[in-house]
Amino acid sequence: MQRPVAFRTPVALATLVLFIVSATPVRAVEVADARKLFNTGRYTECIDACDEAVAGRQWDDSWYLLKIRAEMATGQYAQALESLQAGLDRFETSARLRVIGRDVLRANNKPQDAEQMLAELRALSARARWRFTDPAARIALGRAWLLGGADARQVLELFYDRVKKEEPTSPDAYLASGELALEKSDYALAAEAYQEAIKRDPGNPDAYFGLAQSFPDDAKRATAALNKALEINPRHVDSLLFQADNLIDQEGYDQAEAILKSVLEINGKHPRAWSYRAVLAHLRAHPEAEKSHRAQALSTWQTNPEVDQLIGQKLSQNYRFDEGATYQRQALQVDPTFLPSKAQLSQDLLRLGAEDEGWSLAADVFKQDPYNVLAFNLVTLRDNLAKFRALKDEHFLLRMDEKEADVYGRRAHRLLERAREKLCAKYGVDLKQPITVEIFPQQKDFAIRTFGLPGGAGFLGVCFGNVVTVNSPASRAANPSNWEAVLWHEFCHVITLHKTRNKMPRWLSEGISVYEERQEVPAWGQSMNPRYRELVLAGGATPVSKLSGAFLKPPTPMHLQFAYYESSMVVDYVIGRFGIEALQKVLADLGEGVAINDALAKRTEPLDKLDENFDKWLREKAEQLGKPPEGGKIDWARPKVALDADSSAMKAWNAEHANSFYGLLGEGRALVAEQKWTEAKAPLEKAAALYPACAEPGGPWVLLAAACRGLGDVANERQMLEKHAELDADAIEPRLRLVEIAAGQKDWEAVRKASGQVLAVNPLVPAPHRWLAQAAEALGDRSSAVEARRTLLRLDPLDRSEHHYQLARLLAEEKQLPEARRQVIMALEEAPRYRDAHRLLLEIVGKMGDAPATAPGGVDPIAKPQASDLPAAPDATATPPAPAPAPNGPAPTPGGPAPDAAAPDAAAPDAEAPPDVPIPPEGDKP
Repeated sequence: MQRPVAFRTPVALATLVLFIVSATPVRAVEVADARKLFNTGRYTECIDACDEAVAGRQWDDSWYLLKIRAEMATGQYAQALESLQAGLDRFETSARLRVIGRDVLRANNKPQDAEQMLAELRALSARARWRFTDPAARIALGRAWLLGGADARQVLELFYDRVKKEEPTSPDAYLASGELALEKSDYALAAEAYQEAIKRDPGNPDAYFGLAQSFPDDAKRATAALNKALEINPRHVDSLLFQADNLIDQEGYDQAEAILKSVLEINGKHPRAWSYRAVLAHLRAHPEAEKSHRAQALSTWQTNPEVDQLIGQKLSQNYRFDEGATYQRQALQVDPTFLPSKAQLSQDLLRLGAEDEGWSLAADVFKQDPYNVLAFNLVTLRDNLAKFRALKDEHFLLRMDEKEADVYGRRAHRLLERAREKLCAKYGVDLKQPITVEIFPQQKDFAIRTFGLPGGAGFLGVCFGNVVTVNSPASRAANPSNWEAVLWHEFCHVITLHKTRNKMPRWLSEGISVYEERQEVPAWGQSMNPRYRELVLAGGATPVSKLSGAFLKPPTPMHLQFAYYESSMVVDYVIGRFGIEALQKVLADLGEGVAINDALAKRTEPLDKLDENFDKWLREKAEQLGKPPEGGKIDWARPKVALDADSSAMKAWNAEHANSFYGLLGEGRALVAEQKWTEAKAPLEKAAALYPACAEPGGPWVLLAAACRGLGDVANERQMLEKHAELDADAIEPRLRLVEIAAGQKDWEAVRKASGQVLAVNPLVPAPHRWLAQAAEALGDRSSAVEARRTLLRLDPLDRSEHHYQLARLLAEEKQLPEARRQVIMALEEAPRYRDAHRLLLEIVGKMGDAPATAPGGVDPIAKPQASDLPAAPDATATPPAPAPAPNGPAPTPGGPAPDAAAPDAAAPDAEAPPDVPIPPEGDKP
C-alpha cells in the first residue's frame, strides 16, 4: 500500500548545509541532455537517463522532475507516484516536486492528498520564505499560490516578474506567465510571453504549443506554431490533442479518431484523449460508447471535473448547448468551485436564452476571479444590454439600442414576422418559445455576446437556436451591408437548428440560409461570379462529403465566401433534383442523430455519386457564366496593365484580347474618368452584354449610368441604375440617385421602393426617410408618412421645425388634433416666425375648441414605440430589401465591403427612460 506523501520535519539547517557542500554537483549539460530527450518525445530514454543519474546520487531535483514528467506523459501514473515519493525523500522542501506532485496524486485518484500537499507548501513558504528564493522555486510557488486562489496580478508581480529580472535568460517565468494569461483568456499577453520563452528556449515544444493557443482568431499563426511544436516533438500529446480538437470542429471525425488513437498509444490512460472520444461518440449518436469513453476518462481520477467540462465545451462548440450545459452541471456537482465549468455554463445558458441564471453565473465567476477576461466582458456587457430597448410580443424579444429602436425597430420586427410565417410553414417547424434577437451598435459588444471576447470583425450575425445576435448598421459604417438580408439569413438558422435539434453540419445550415436568401430576394444571396468560376473550373470546389472542413481554415477570405456559396448550391442541387421533400427528410434524419453523409446517401443518392454529380453540375454553372457572343467565348483574364491606365492603353489591350470582359470594363471606366461619355458607352455596353449579371459596385451598369448622366440621358440612366439595383443589395448611392430621378418624374411608387431599399442597408441616415415621407404622402399613405416624419425627428435633422410642422399637418389631416397641436407648437419653438406654422396652429385650435394642448394622457407623439405598438402581422406595404454580400450563420459569417454605400449619420442616443429589460441586482455589477 502506498503511504501518503506529506511534509515531514525538515532536516536541521546545519546538517543540510554540510550535505549540500559535500555533494557532487551535476553538470548542467547532463540535465540539459535529459531535458532534450523529453522535449523531443524520447520519453523512455529520458526515464532511463534520470534513473542512472538518481542512482549516482546526483544532487538535483531536476532529475526527479524530468522522470516524473516522462512517466506522466506515458501514463505510468503509479511509477510517477513512486518517483515523487523517492524525490521528496531526498528533496523534501522541493517546491517544484510538490507542485507536480499535485498532478501525480490526482492521476492516482488521491485528490485530497494533492490539495493537502499544496496547502502545506503554501504554509511552509509563508513561514520560511528563505527556503524558496531560487528562481525555480519562486515559479513553483507562484503556481502553488495560484492554485490556492491567490490574486493573479500579485503572483505575476511578486513571483514571475521577479524571476524575469533575476534570471533574464531563463524561459521558465515566461512559460508560467503564458499559462496564467491563457487561463484568464488574455491572449495578447499570452502570445507575448510565449514568444519571449521561445527566444530563450527555441527547442521547447510547450512554448510553441502555448503560442498556438494564443491565436484563437488567427488560424495561420496558430497552425505555424503548432506545426513547429510537432516538428520538435512528434509525440507531443497536448499538440496532438489540439489537432484533434480542430478536426472535430471541421467534422473530420475519422481523422480526429486516428490522432486520438496515436495519443492513446503514447498514454493509454490520458483523460482528455478519452474525453474527446466521448465527444466523437456523442456527435456520432453512439450513446453507449460515449458513456464508456467518459468512464475511461475518469478511471484514474474519479472526481475529475475537467472531463465533463471538456466534453461539454466541445458539444457547445458544436451547437449542442443543452447537452453541453448538462455536462457542465455534472462537473459542478463534483466540484462546485470549478470556475471553467461555471464560465462555460454561463455562456451556454445565455445562448439558450436562460438569461437570469446565465448572467448570475457570469457575475459569480467575476466575483471569484476578477482577472478573468471572459467574465469581466460578460458582466460589462450585461450592464450595456440593460440600456437597450426591448420590443416584445408572443413571437420575438427584439433588443436594440434606444435610438435605433425608434428608427428601424418596427421595420426589423415586420421582417422577422414575415420570415417566421414563411419559413416555419416551408420547413414544418413550430417554434414553442419567443426568439431573442439582439442588434448591437458596437461591434465589440456583439463579439462579446457571441464569442465571449472581442474580435470577429468580419461577422455580421450569429444564431444559436433560440438567440440571434447581429451587428447593427451603425457598426458597419466602413463596409455597409444589407441588415435585412442578415436578419433573414439568421432567422433561417433558427428554423433549421430547431428542425434538427442543433444536430446539423455547419455547411448545410449555412447553405440553406444562403439559398433561402436568394429565394426571398435574388440579390440577397450569393451568385456565381468570375472568381468562383475560376475556382470551380480549377477543381477548387470541396466535395459535398467534406464541405464542413471548408469553413474552419480557408486559405483566404474569398475561399470562405465561396464555401457559403458552394453550400447553398448543394442545397439548390438537392432541391432541384430530388425535391424539397428530400431536404426536409435529411433534416429530420439529422434530428434523430443520423450522420449527415448517411442521411444524404439515404435521401438522395450514394455519396460518391452525389460528389461526382454535384461537381459536374456546378462546373456547368461555372462554364455558363455570362453570355458569350455567337461563335466565340468570354475572355475572363484580367488586363496586365496599370489599374489607372488611360483609355488608349486599355483600348490597345482589347485590340489583342477579343471579348475581354475586364478589358472592356477597364476601357469604359477610363473613358468615364476622362468624361468621354459617348465613347464610353460602346465598350461598356459590350461588357454588359457579355456579363449582364455583374453585381460589382464598379460594374458596367453603374458606369453606363454615369455615361448616360454625363450625356443628359436621364431615361437610360434610370434604366441602367435599376439593372444594377436588381443585382447589388448593398448599393446605396445608385438607389439614392434613382430616388432623385423618380422624384423628378413624380414616380412616387419608385421613390418609395428605392428609399425602402436604402433603409435596408442604412436606416440611420435622414435622406431616405425624407424621401419616404414625401412618397407616402403623395400616394395618400398618411400613416407611413407620419411614421417617416417621426423617424426623421429621432435622427435630429437640421430642419427640425419643418419636420414638426409637416408632422403636425399630417396628424391634423388624420384628426389627431391634440398631437397635431403639440407638434406645431414644437415647430414654433424652433422657429417662432414660421408663418405657415402659425396658420396651422390657428386652424387646429379652431377645430379643437376647448381640447387640451397635449395629447390625451400626456402621450408624447414621438415617444419610443411600446411592445403593444408592434403589428401582429407583416406589413403588406413593406418593400422587399436588398442583398448582403456575405451571409452569417451559426458560426461566424464574414461580410463583404460595399464601397459605394453612404456612411451613417447616427446621432447621439436620447436620454430617456431605461428600456424594458431585466436589470441584474446592483450587487452583481463589477
